Amino acid sequence: MHLTCAECYVVVSGRGRLETLNYKGLTTTELHPGDVVWFTPGTIHRAINDGDLRVIVVMQNSGLPEAGDAVMTFPPEYLSPETYPGAASLLDADGSPSHERAQARRDLAIAGFTELKRQWRRGNRSAYEDFCAAAVRLVQPLLDTWEKTVSDGALAAAHTALRQIDALRQCRFNHLFSAEISRIAQPSRQTLGMCGFLHAYDPARRAGTPAGPKSGLFAADVEECVRPGADLPGLS
Repeated sequence: MHLTCAECYVVVSGRGRLETLNYKGLTTTELHPGDVVWFTPGTIHRAINDGDLRVIVVMQNSGLPEAGDAVMTFPPEYLSPETYPGAASLLDADGSPSHERAQARRDLAIAGFTELKRQWRRGNRSAYEDFCAAAVRLVQPLLDTWEKTVSDGALAAAHTALRQIDALRQCRFNHLFSAEISRIAQPSRQTLGMCGFLHAYDPARRAGTPAGPKSGLFAADVEECVRPGADLPGLS
């Protein structure tokens, strides 16, 4: 579940489902090629691959979604500052990302989500509320860093647009002469993420190969997500 970021799926191929739980209830959304599906903070989500599902994932607030903004639905005993980091880690004993650790993390998150759904169906909303409260407690040490990330990224981009609008009102358009083109090459390496196997296009954290002097994309992260079979490395 994201606490400050919206998330969007652009379905490229295959088929699947998106199971969600938020304060409005449980929902299952079909995923078909060409569909665009998005959800806002507070939505617990699980993507299920029903056949070769491949999606482009667009994340709000570049830099935050994979920096602690998403909290996984582990059972309550794993939602303390002492127990959560170990349960969420993908690193094996050698300190390397491990597919086995990803599977274990996924299974633990599914167990927690399954219980949240069961409680909701029984009319118990407090289980969802308790999870939200635990998630908020977990991210408290990160909030100052998040604020700076948004201020330097998405907020700065919005302020730039407002300054440009003000300039246009005064028939000033010098910013048009600073136009540039940027490019980020396809990442050569897949990584394990919360939503599957990723090729992450992250202009805020990686410079890419710009055609101009710098990249101007700060409001969102983009990932190509491949979900092999029903084995998803994560759930949030």
